[in-house]
Amino acid sequence: METKGRVALVTGSGVRVGKRIAVALAERGMHVAVHYHASAGPAEETVAEIRALGVEADSFQADLSQLREVRDLFDGIDARWGRLDVLVNSAAIFPRTPWDEIDEATWDRTLDVNLKAPFFTAWHAVPLMWRNGGGKIVNIADWAGLRPYKNYLPYVISKGGIVTMTKALALELAPSIAVNAIAPGPVMLPEDFSDAAAERIRKATLLDRLGSPEDVAQSVVYLVAMTDFVTGHVLVVDGGRLIA
Repeated sequence: METKGRVALVTGSGVRVGKRIAVALAERGMHVAVHYHASAGPAEETVAEIRALGVEADSFQADLSQLREVRDLFDGIDARWGRLDVLVNSAAIFPRTPWDEIDEATWDRTLDVNLKAPFFTAWHAVPLMWRNGGGKIVNIADWAGLRPYKNYLPYVISKGGIVTMTKALALELAPSIAVNAIAPGPVMLPEDFSDAAAERIRKATLLDRLGSPEDVAQSVVYLVAMTDFVTGHVLVVDGGRLIA
């Protein structure tokens, strides 16, 4: 895809991996809709960083678990640019939930934010993409959606759903919209991980290092800008952790 002058929406792009993805797409000449839920200040910092690159950016607040707010988000993007070419579903929550602490509220919130929201953002993005001939959707999954780990059961189930959703959407939306996913491994560890735990994970990763948001962002750039013959694929970005 030719990216210069095109428009991308990156959900959860005020902070962390989402921010780096948004900036990386802007570096390719894309205008960026910076979505946030509660991180208004960081989102404005992302907007300023993107505008400094000579492209357009605006911030859009929405609780993506609420369909009315999803509709409002896309109405805002339509009013601002009149098009959408790329959607990156990056927003997610990561609650640690041991077996005996799982409750309905945690289950519902995790699945709503991590699975329902990406589906309905894609559903609302498609008409805007079709208006200009098609586009690209990239979903941020997790290697835990392929090989689950303990104490995060609602989370890993939601990410397994993203893997399946990616393949199903690729089938539904071909040939005009390519849909792929990235499954990061040890990129940004939970804040409560100790240095010793981080070191154990590093040693269990084939490339002998932890990943970074930049690793994920450049993988998004690859799927958006570097290839037009990949769809329905889950790109594992984990330094070999999955097979170690």
